[in-house]
Amino acid sequence: MASSPIMSGSFAPVLPAHWRDFVALTKPRVMTLVVFTGLCGLLAAPGYIHPVLAFTAILCIALGAGAAAALNQWYERDIDGLMKRTAKRPLPAGRMEPQSALHFGVGLSFFSVLLLGVATNWLAAAVLAVSILFYVFVYTIWLKPRTAQNIVIGGAAGAFPPVIGWAAVTGDISALPVALFMLIFFWTPPHFWALALFVRTDYAAAGIPMLPVVSGEVATRRQIWFYTAIMAVAAMVPVLLRLTGLVYGITALLGTALFAVLAFQVYRHRETDPARMEPERRLFKYSILYLFLLFGAVVADRWWLA
Repeated sequence: MASSPIMSGSFAPVLPAHWRDFVALTKPRVMTLVVFTGLCGLLAAPGYIHPVLAFTAILCIALGAGAAAALNQWYERDIDGLMKRTAKRPLPAGRMEPQSALHFGVGLSFFSVLLLGVATNWLAAAVLAVSILFYVFVYTIWLKPRTAQNIVIGGAAGAFPPVIGWAAVTGDISALPVALFMLIFFWTPPHFWALALFVRTDYAAAGIPMLPVVSGEVATRRQIWFYTAIMAVAAMVPVLLRLTGLVYGITALLGTALFAVLAFQVYRHRETDPARMEPERRLFKYSILYLFLLFGAVVADRWWLA
């Protein structure tokens, strides 16, 4: 693996980090979807939770996600420096000392888990802790640099928030949050591989064995289509098990049909120039909206049925 520009001393001395750099470490744009799915899990759960405790639970989910992102960037600072889309992050850009990022990530991890346990219950806190540890140790350290299937298994890390939100209210884990976990789990490969197709050169330059780099673009497009089919089944499981109602059922049916159309376009596309990969960009952007729509529909069903 190539050495980090920071570690090799090619940057000027690092100045004290600005607060904006610490915010950037948490990947706030990525966190939006994490927080939303956690909030939907909380709102869809039966029972009552005080608004202050509900806010605290969602805050802890956000802080836990931010902590995992910070630790991810601390560990991958050398890799980030080799990719265009990540080279301007605080660590590879030399705006922050690696030790500061490490302390920030570890401290935020402990704080978010302890606060969630005290504010709600220790089951929710335990799931949050597992999600952080899974993202850092299983995905970032173990899977990502070693296998092209990293995002398939590692996708579990991003699937925990609705389970945490549900557990914060109920103190248990039942069928619906598990179904929502599986939906995100199978959604992650087509979502992420669509991105990986048009940033493949970045991953290749950094030596990361993402599927398009290791197996090629044709195999990646085939896998996107394959996992879209599995995701479509997972999207309908809450309906088939009668865990949700009409609002979710219609949204899932129509939303998944459009997802499948876009995924099929990617499957049929044979363009190798990243600048001309419009179907891949459309699928990536829509996949984010898709998850917002389906999780919003879960909450709408909960209030509709109530």
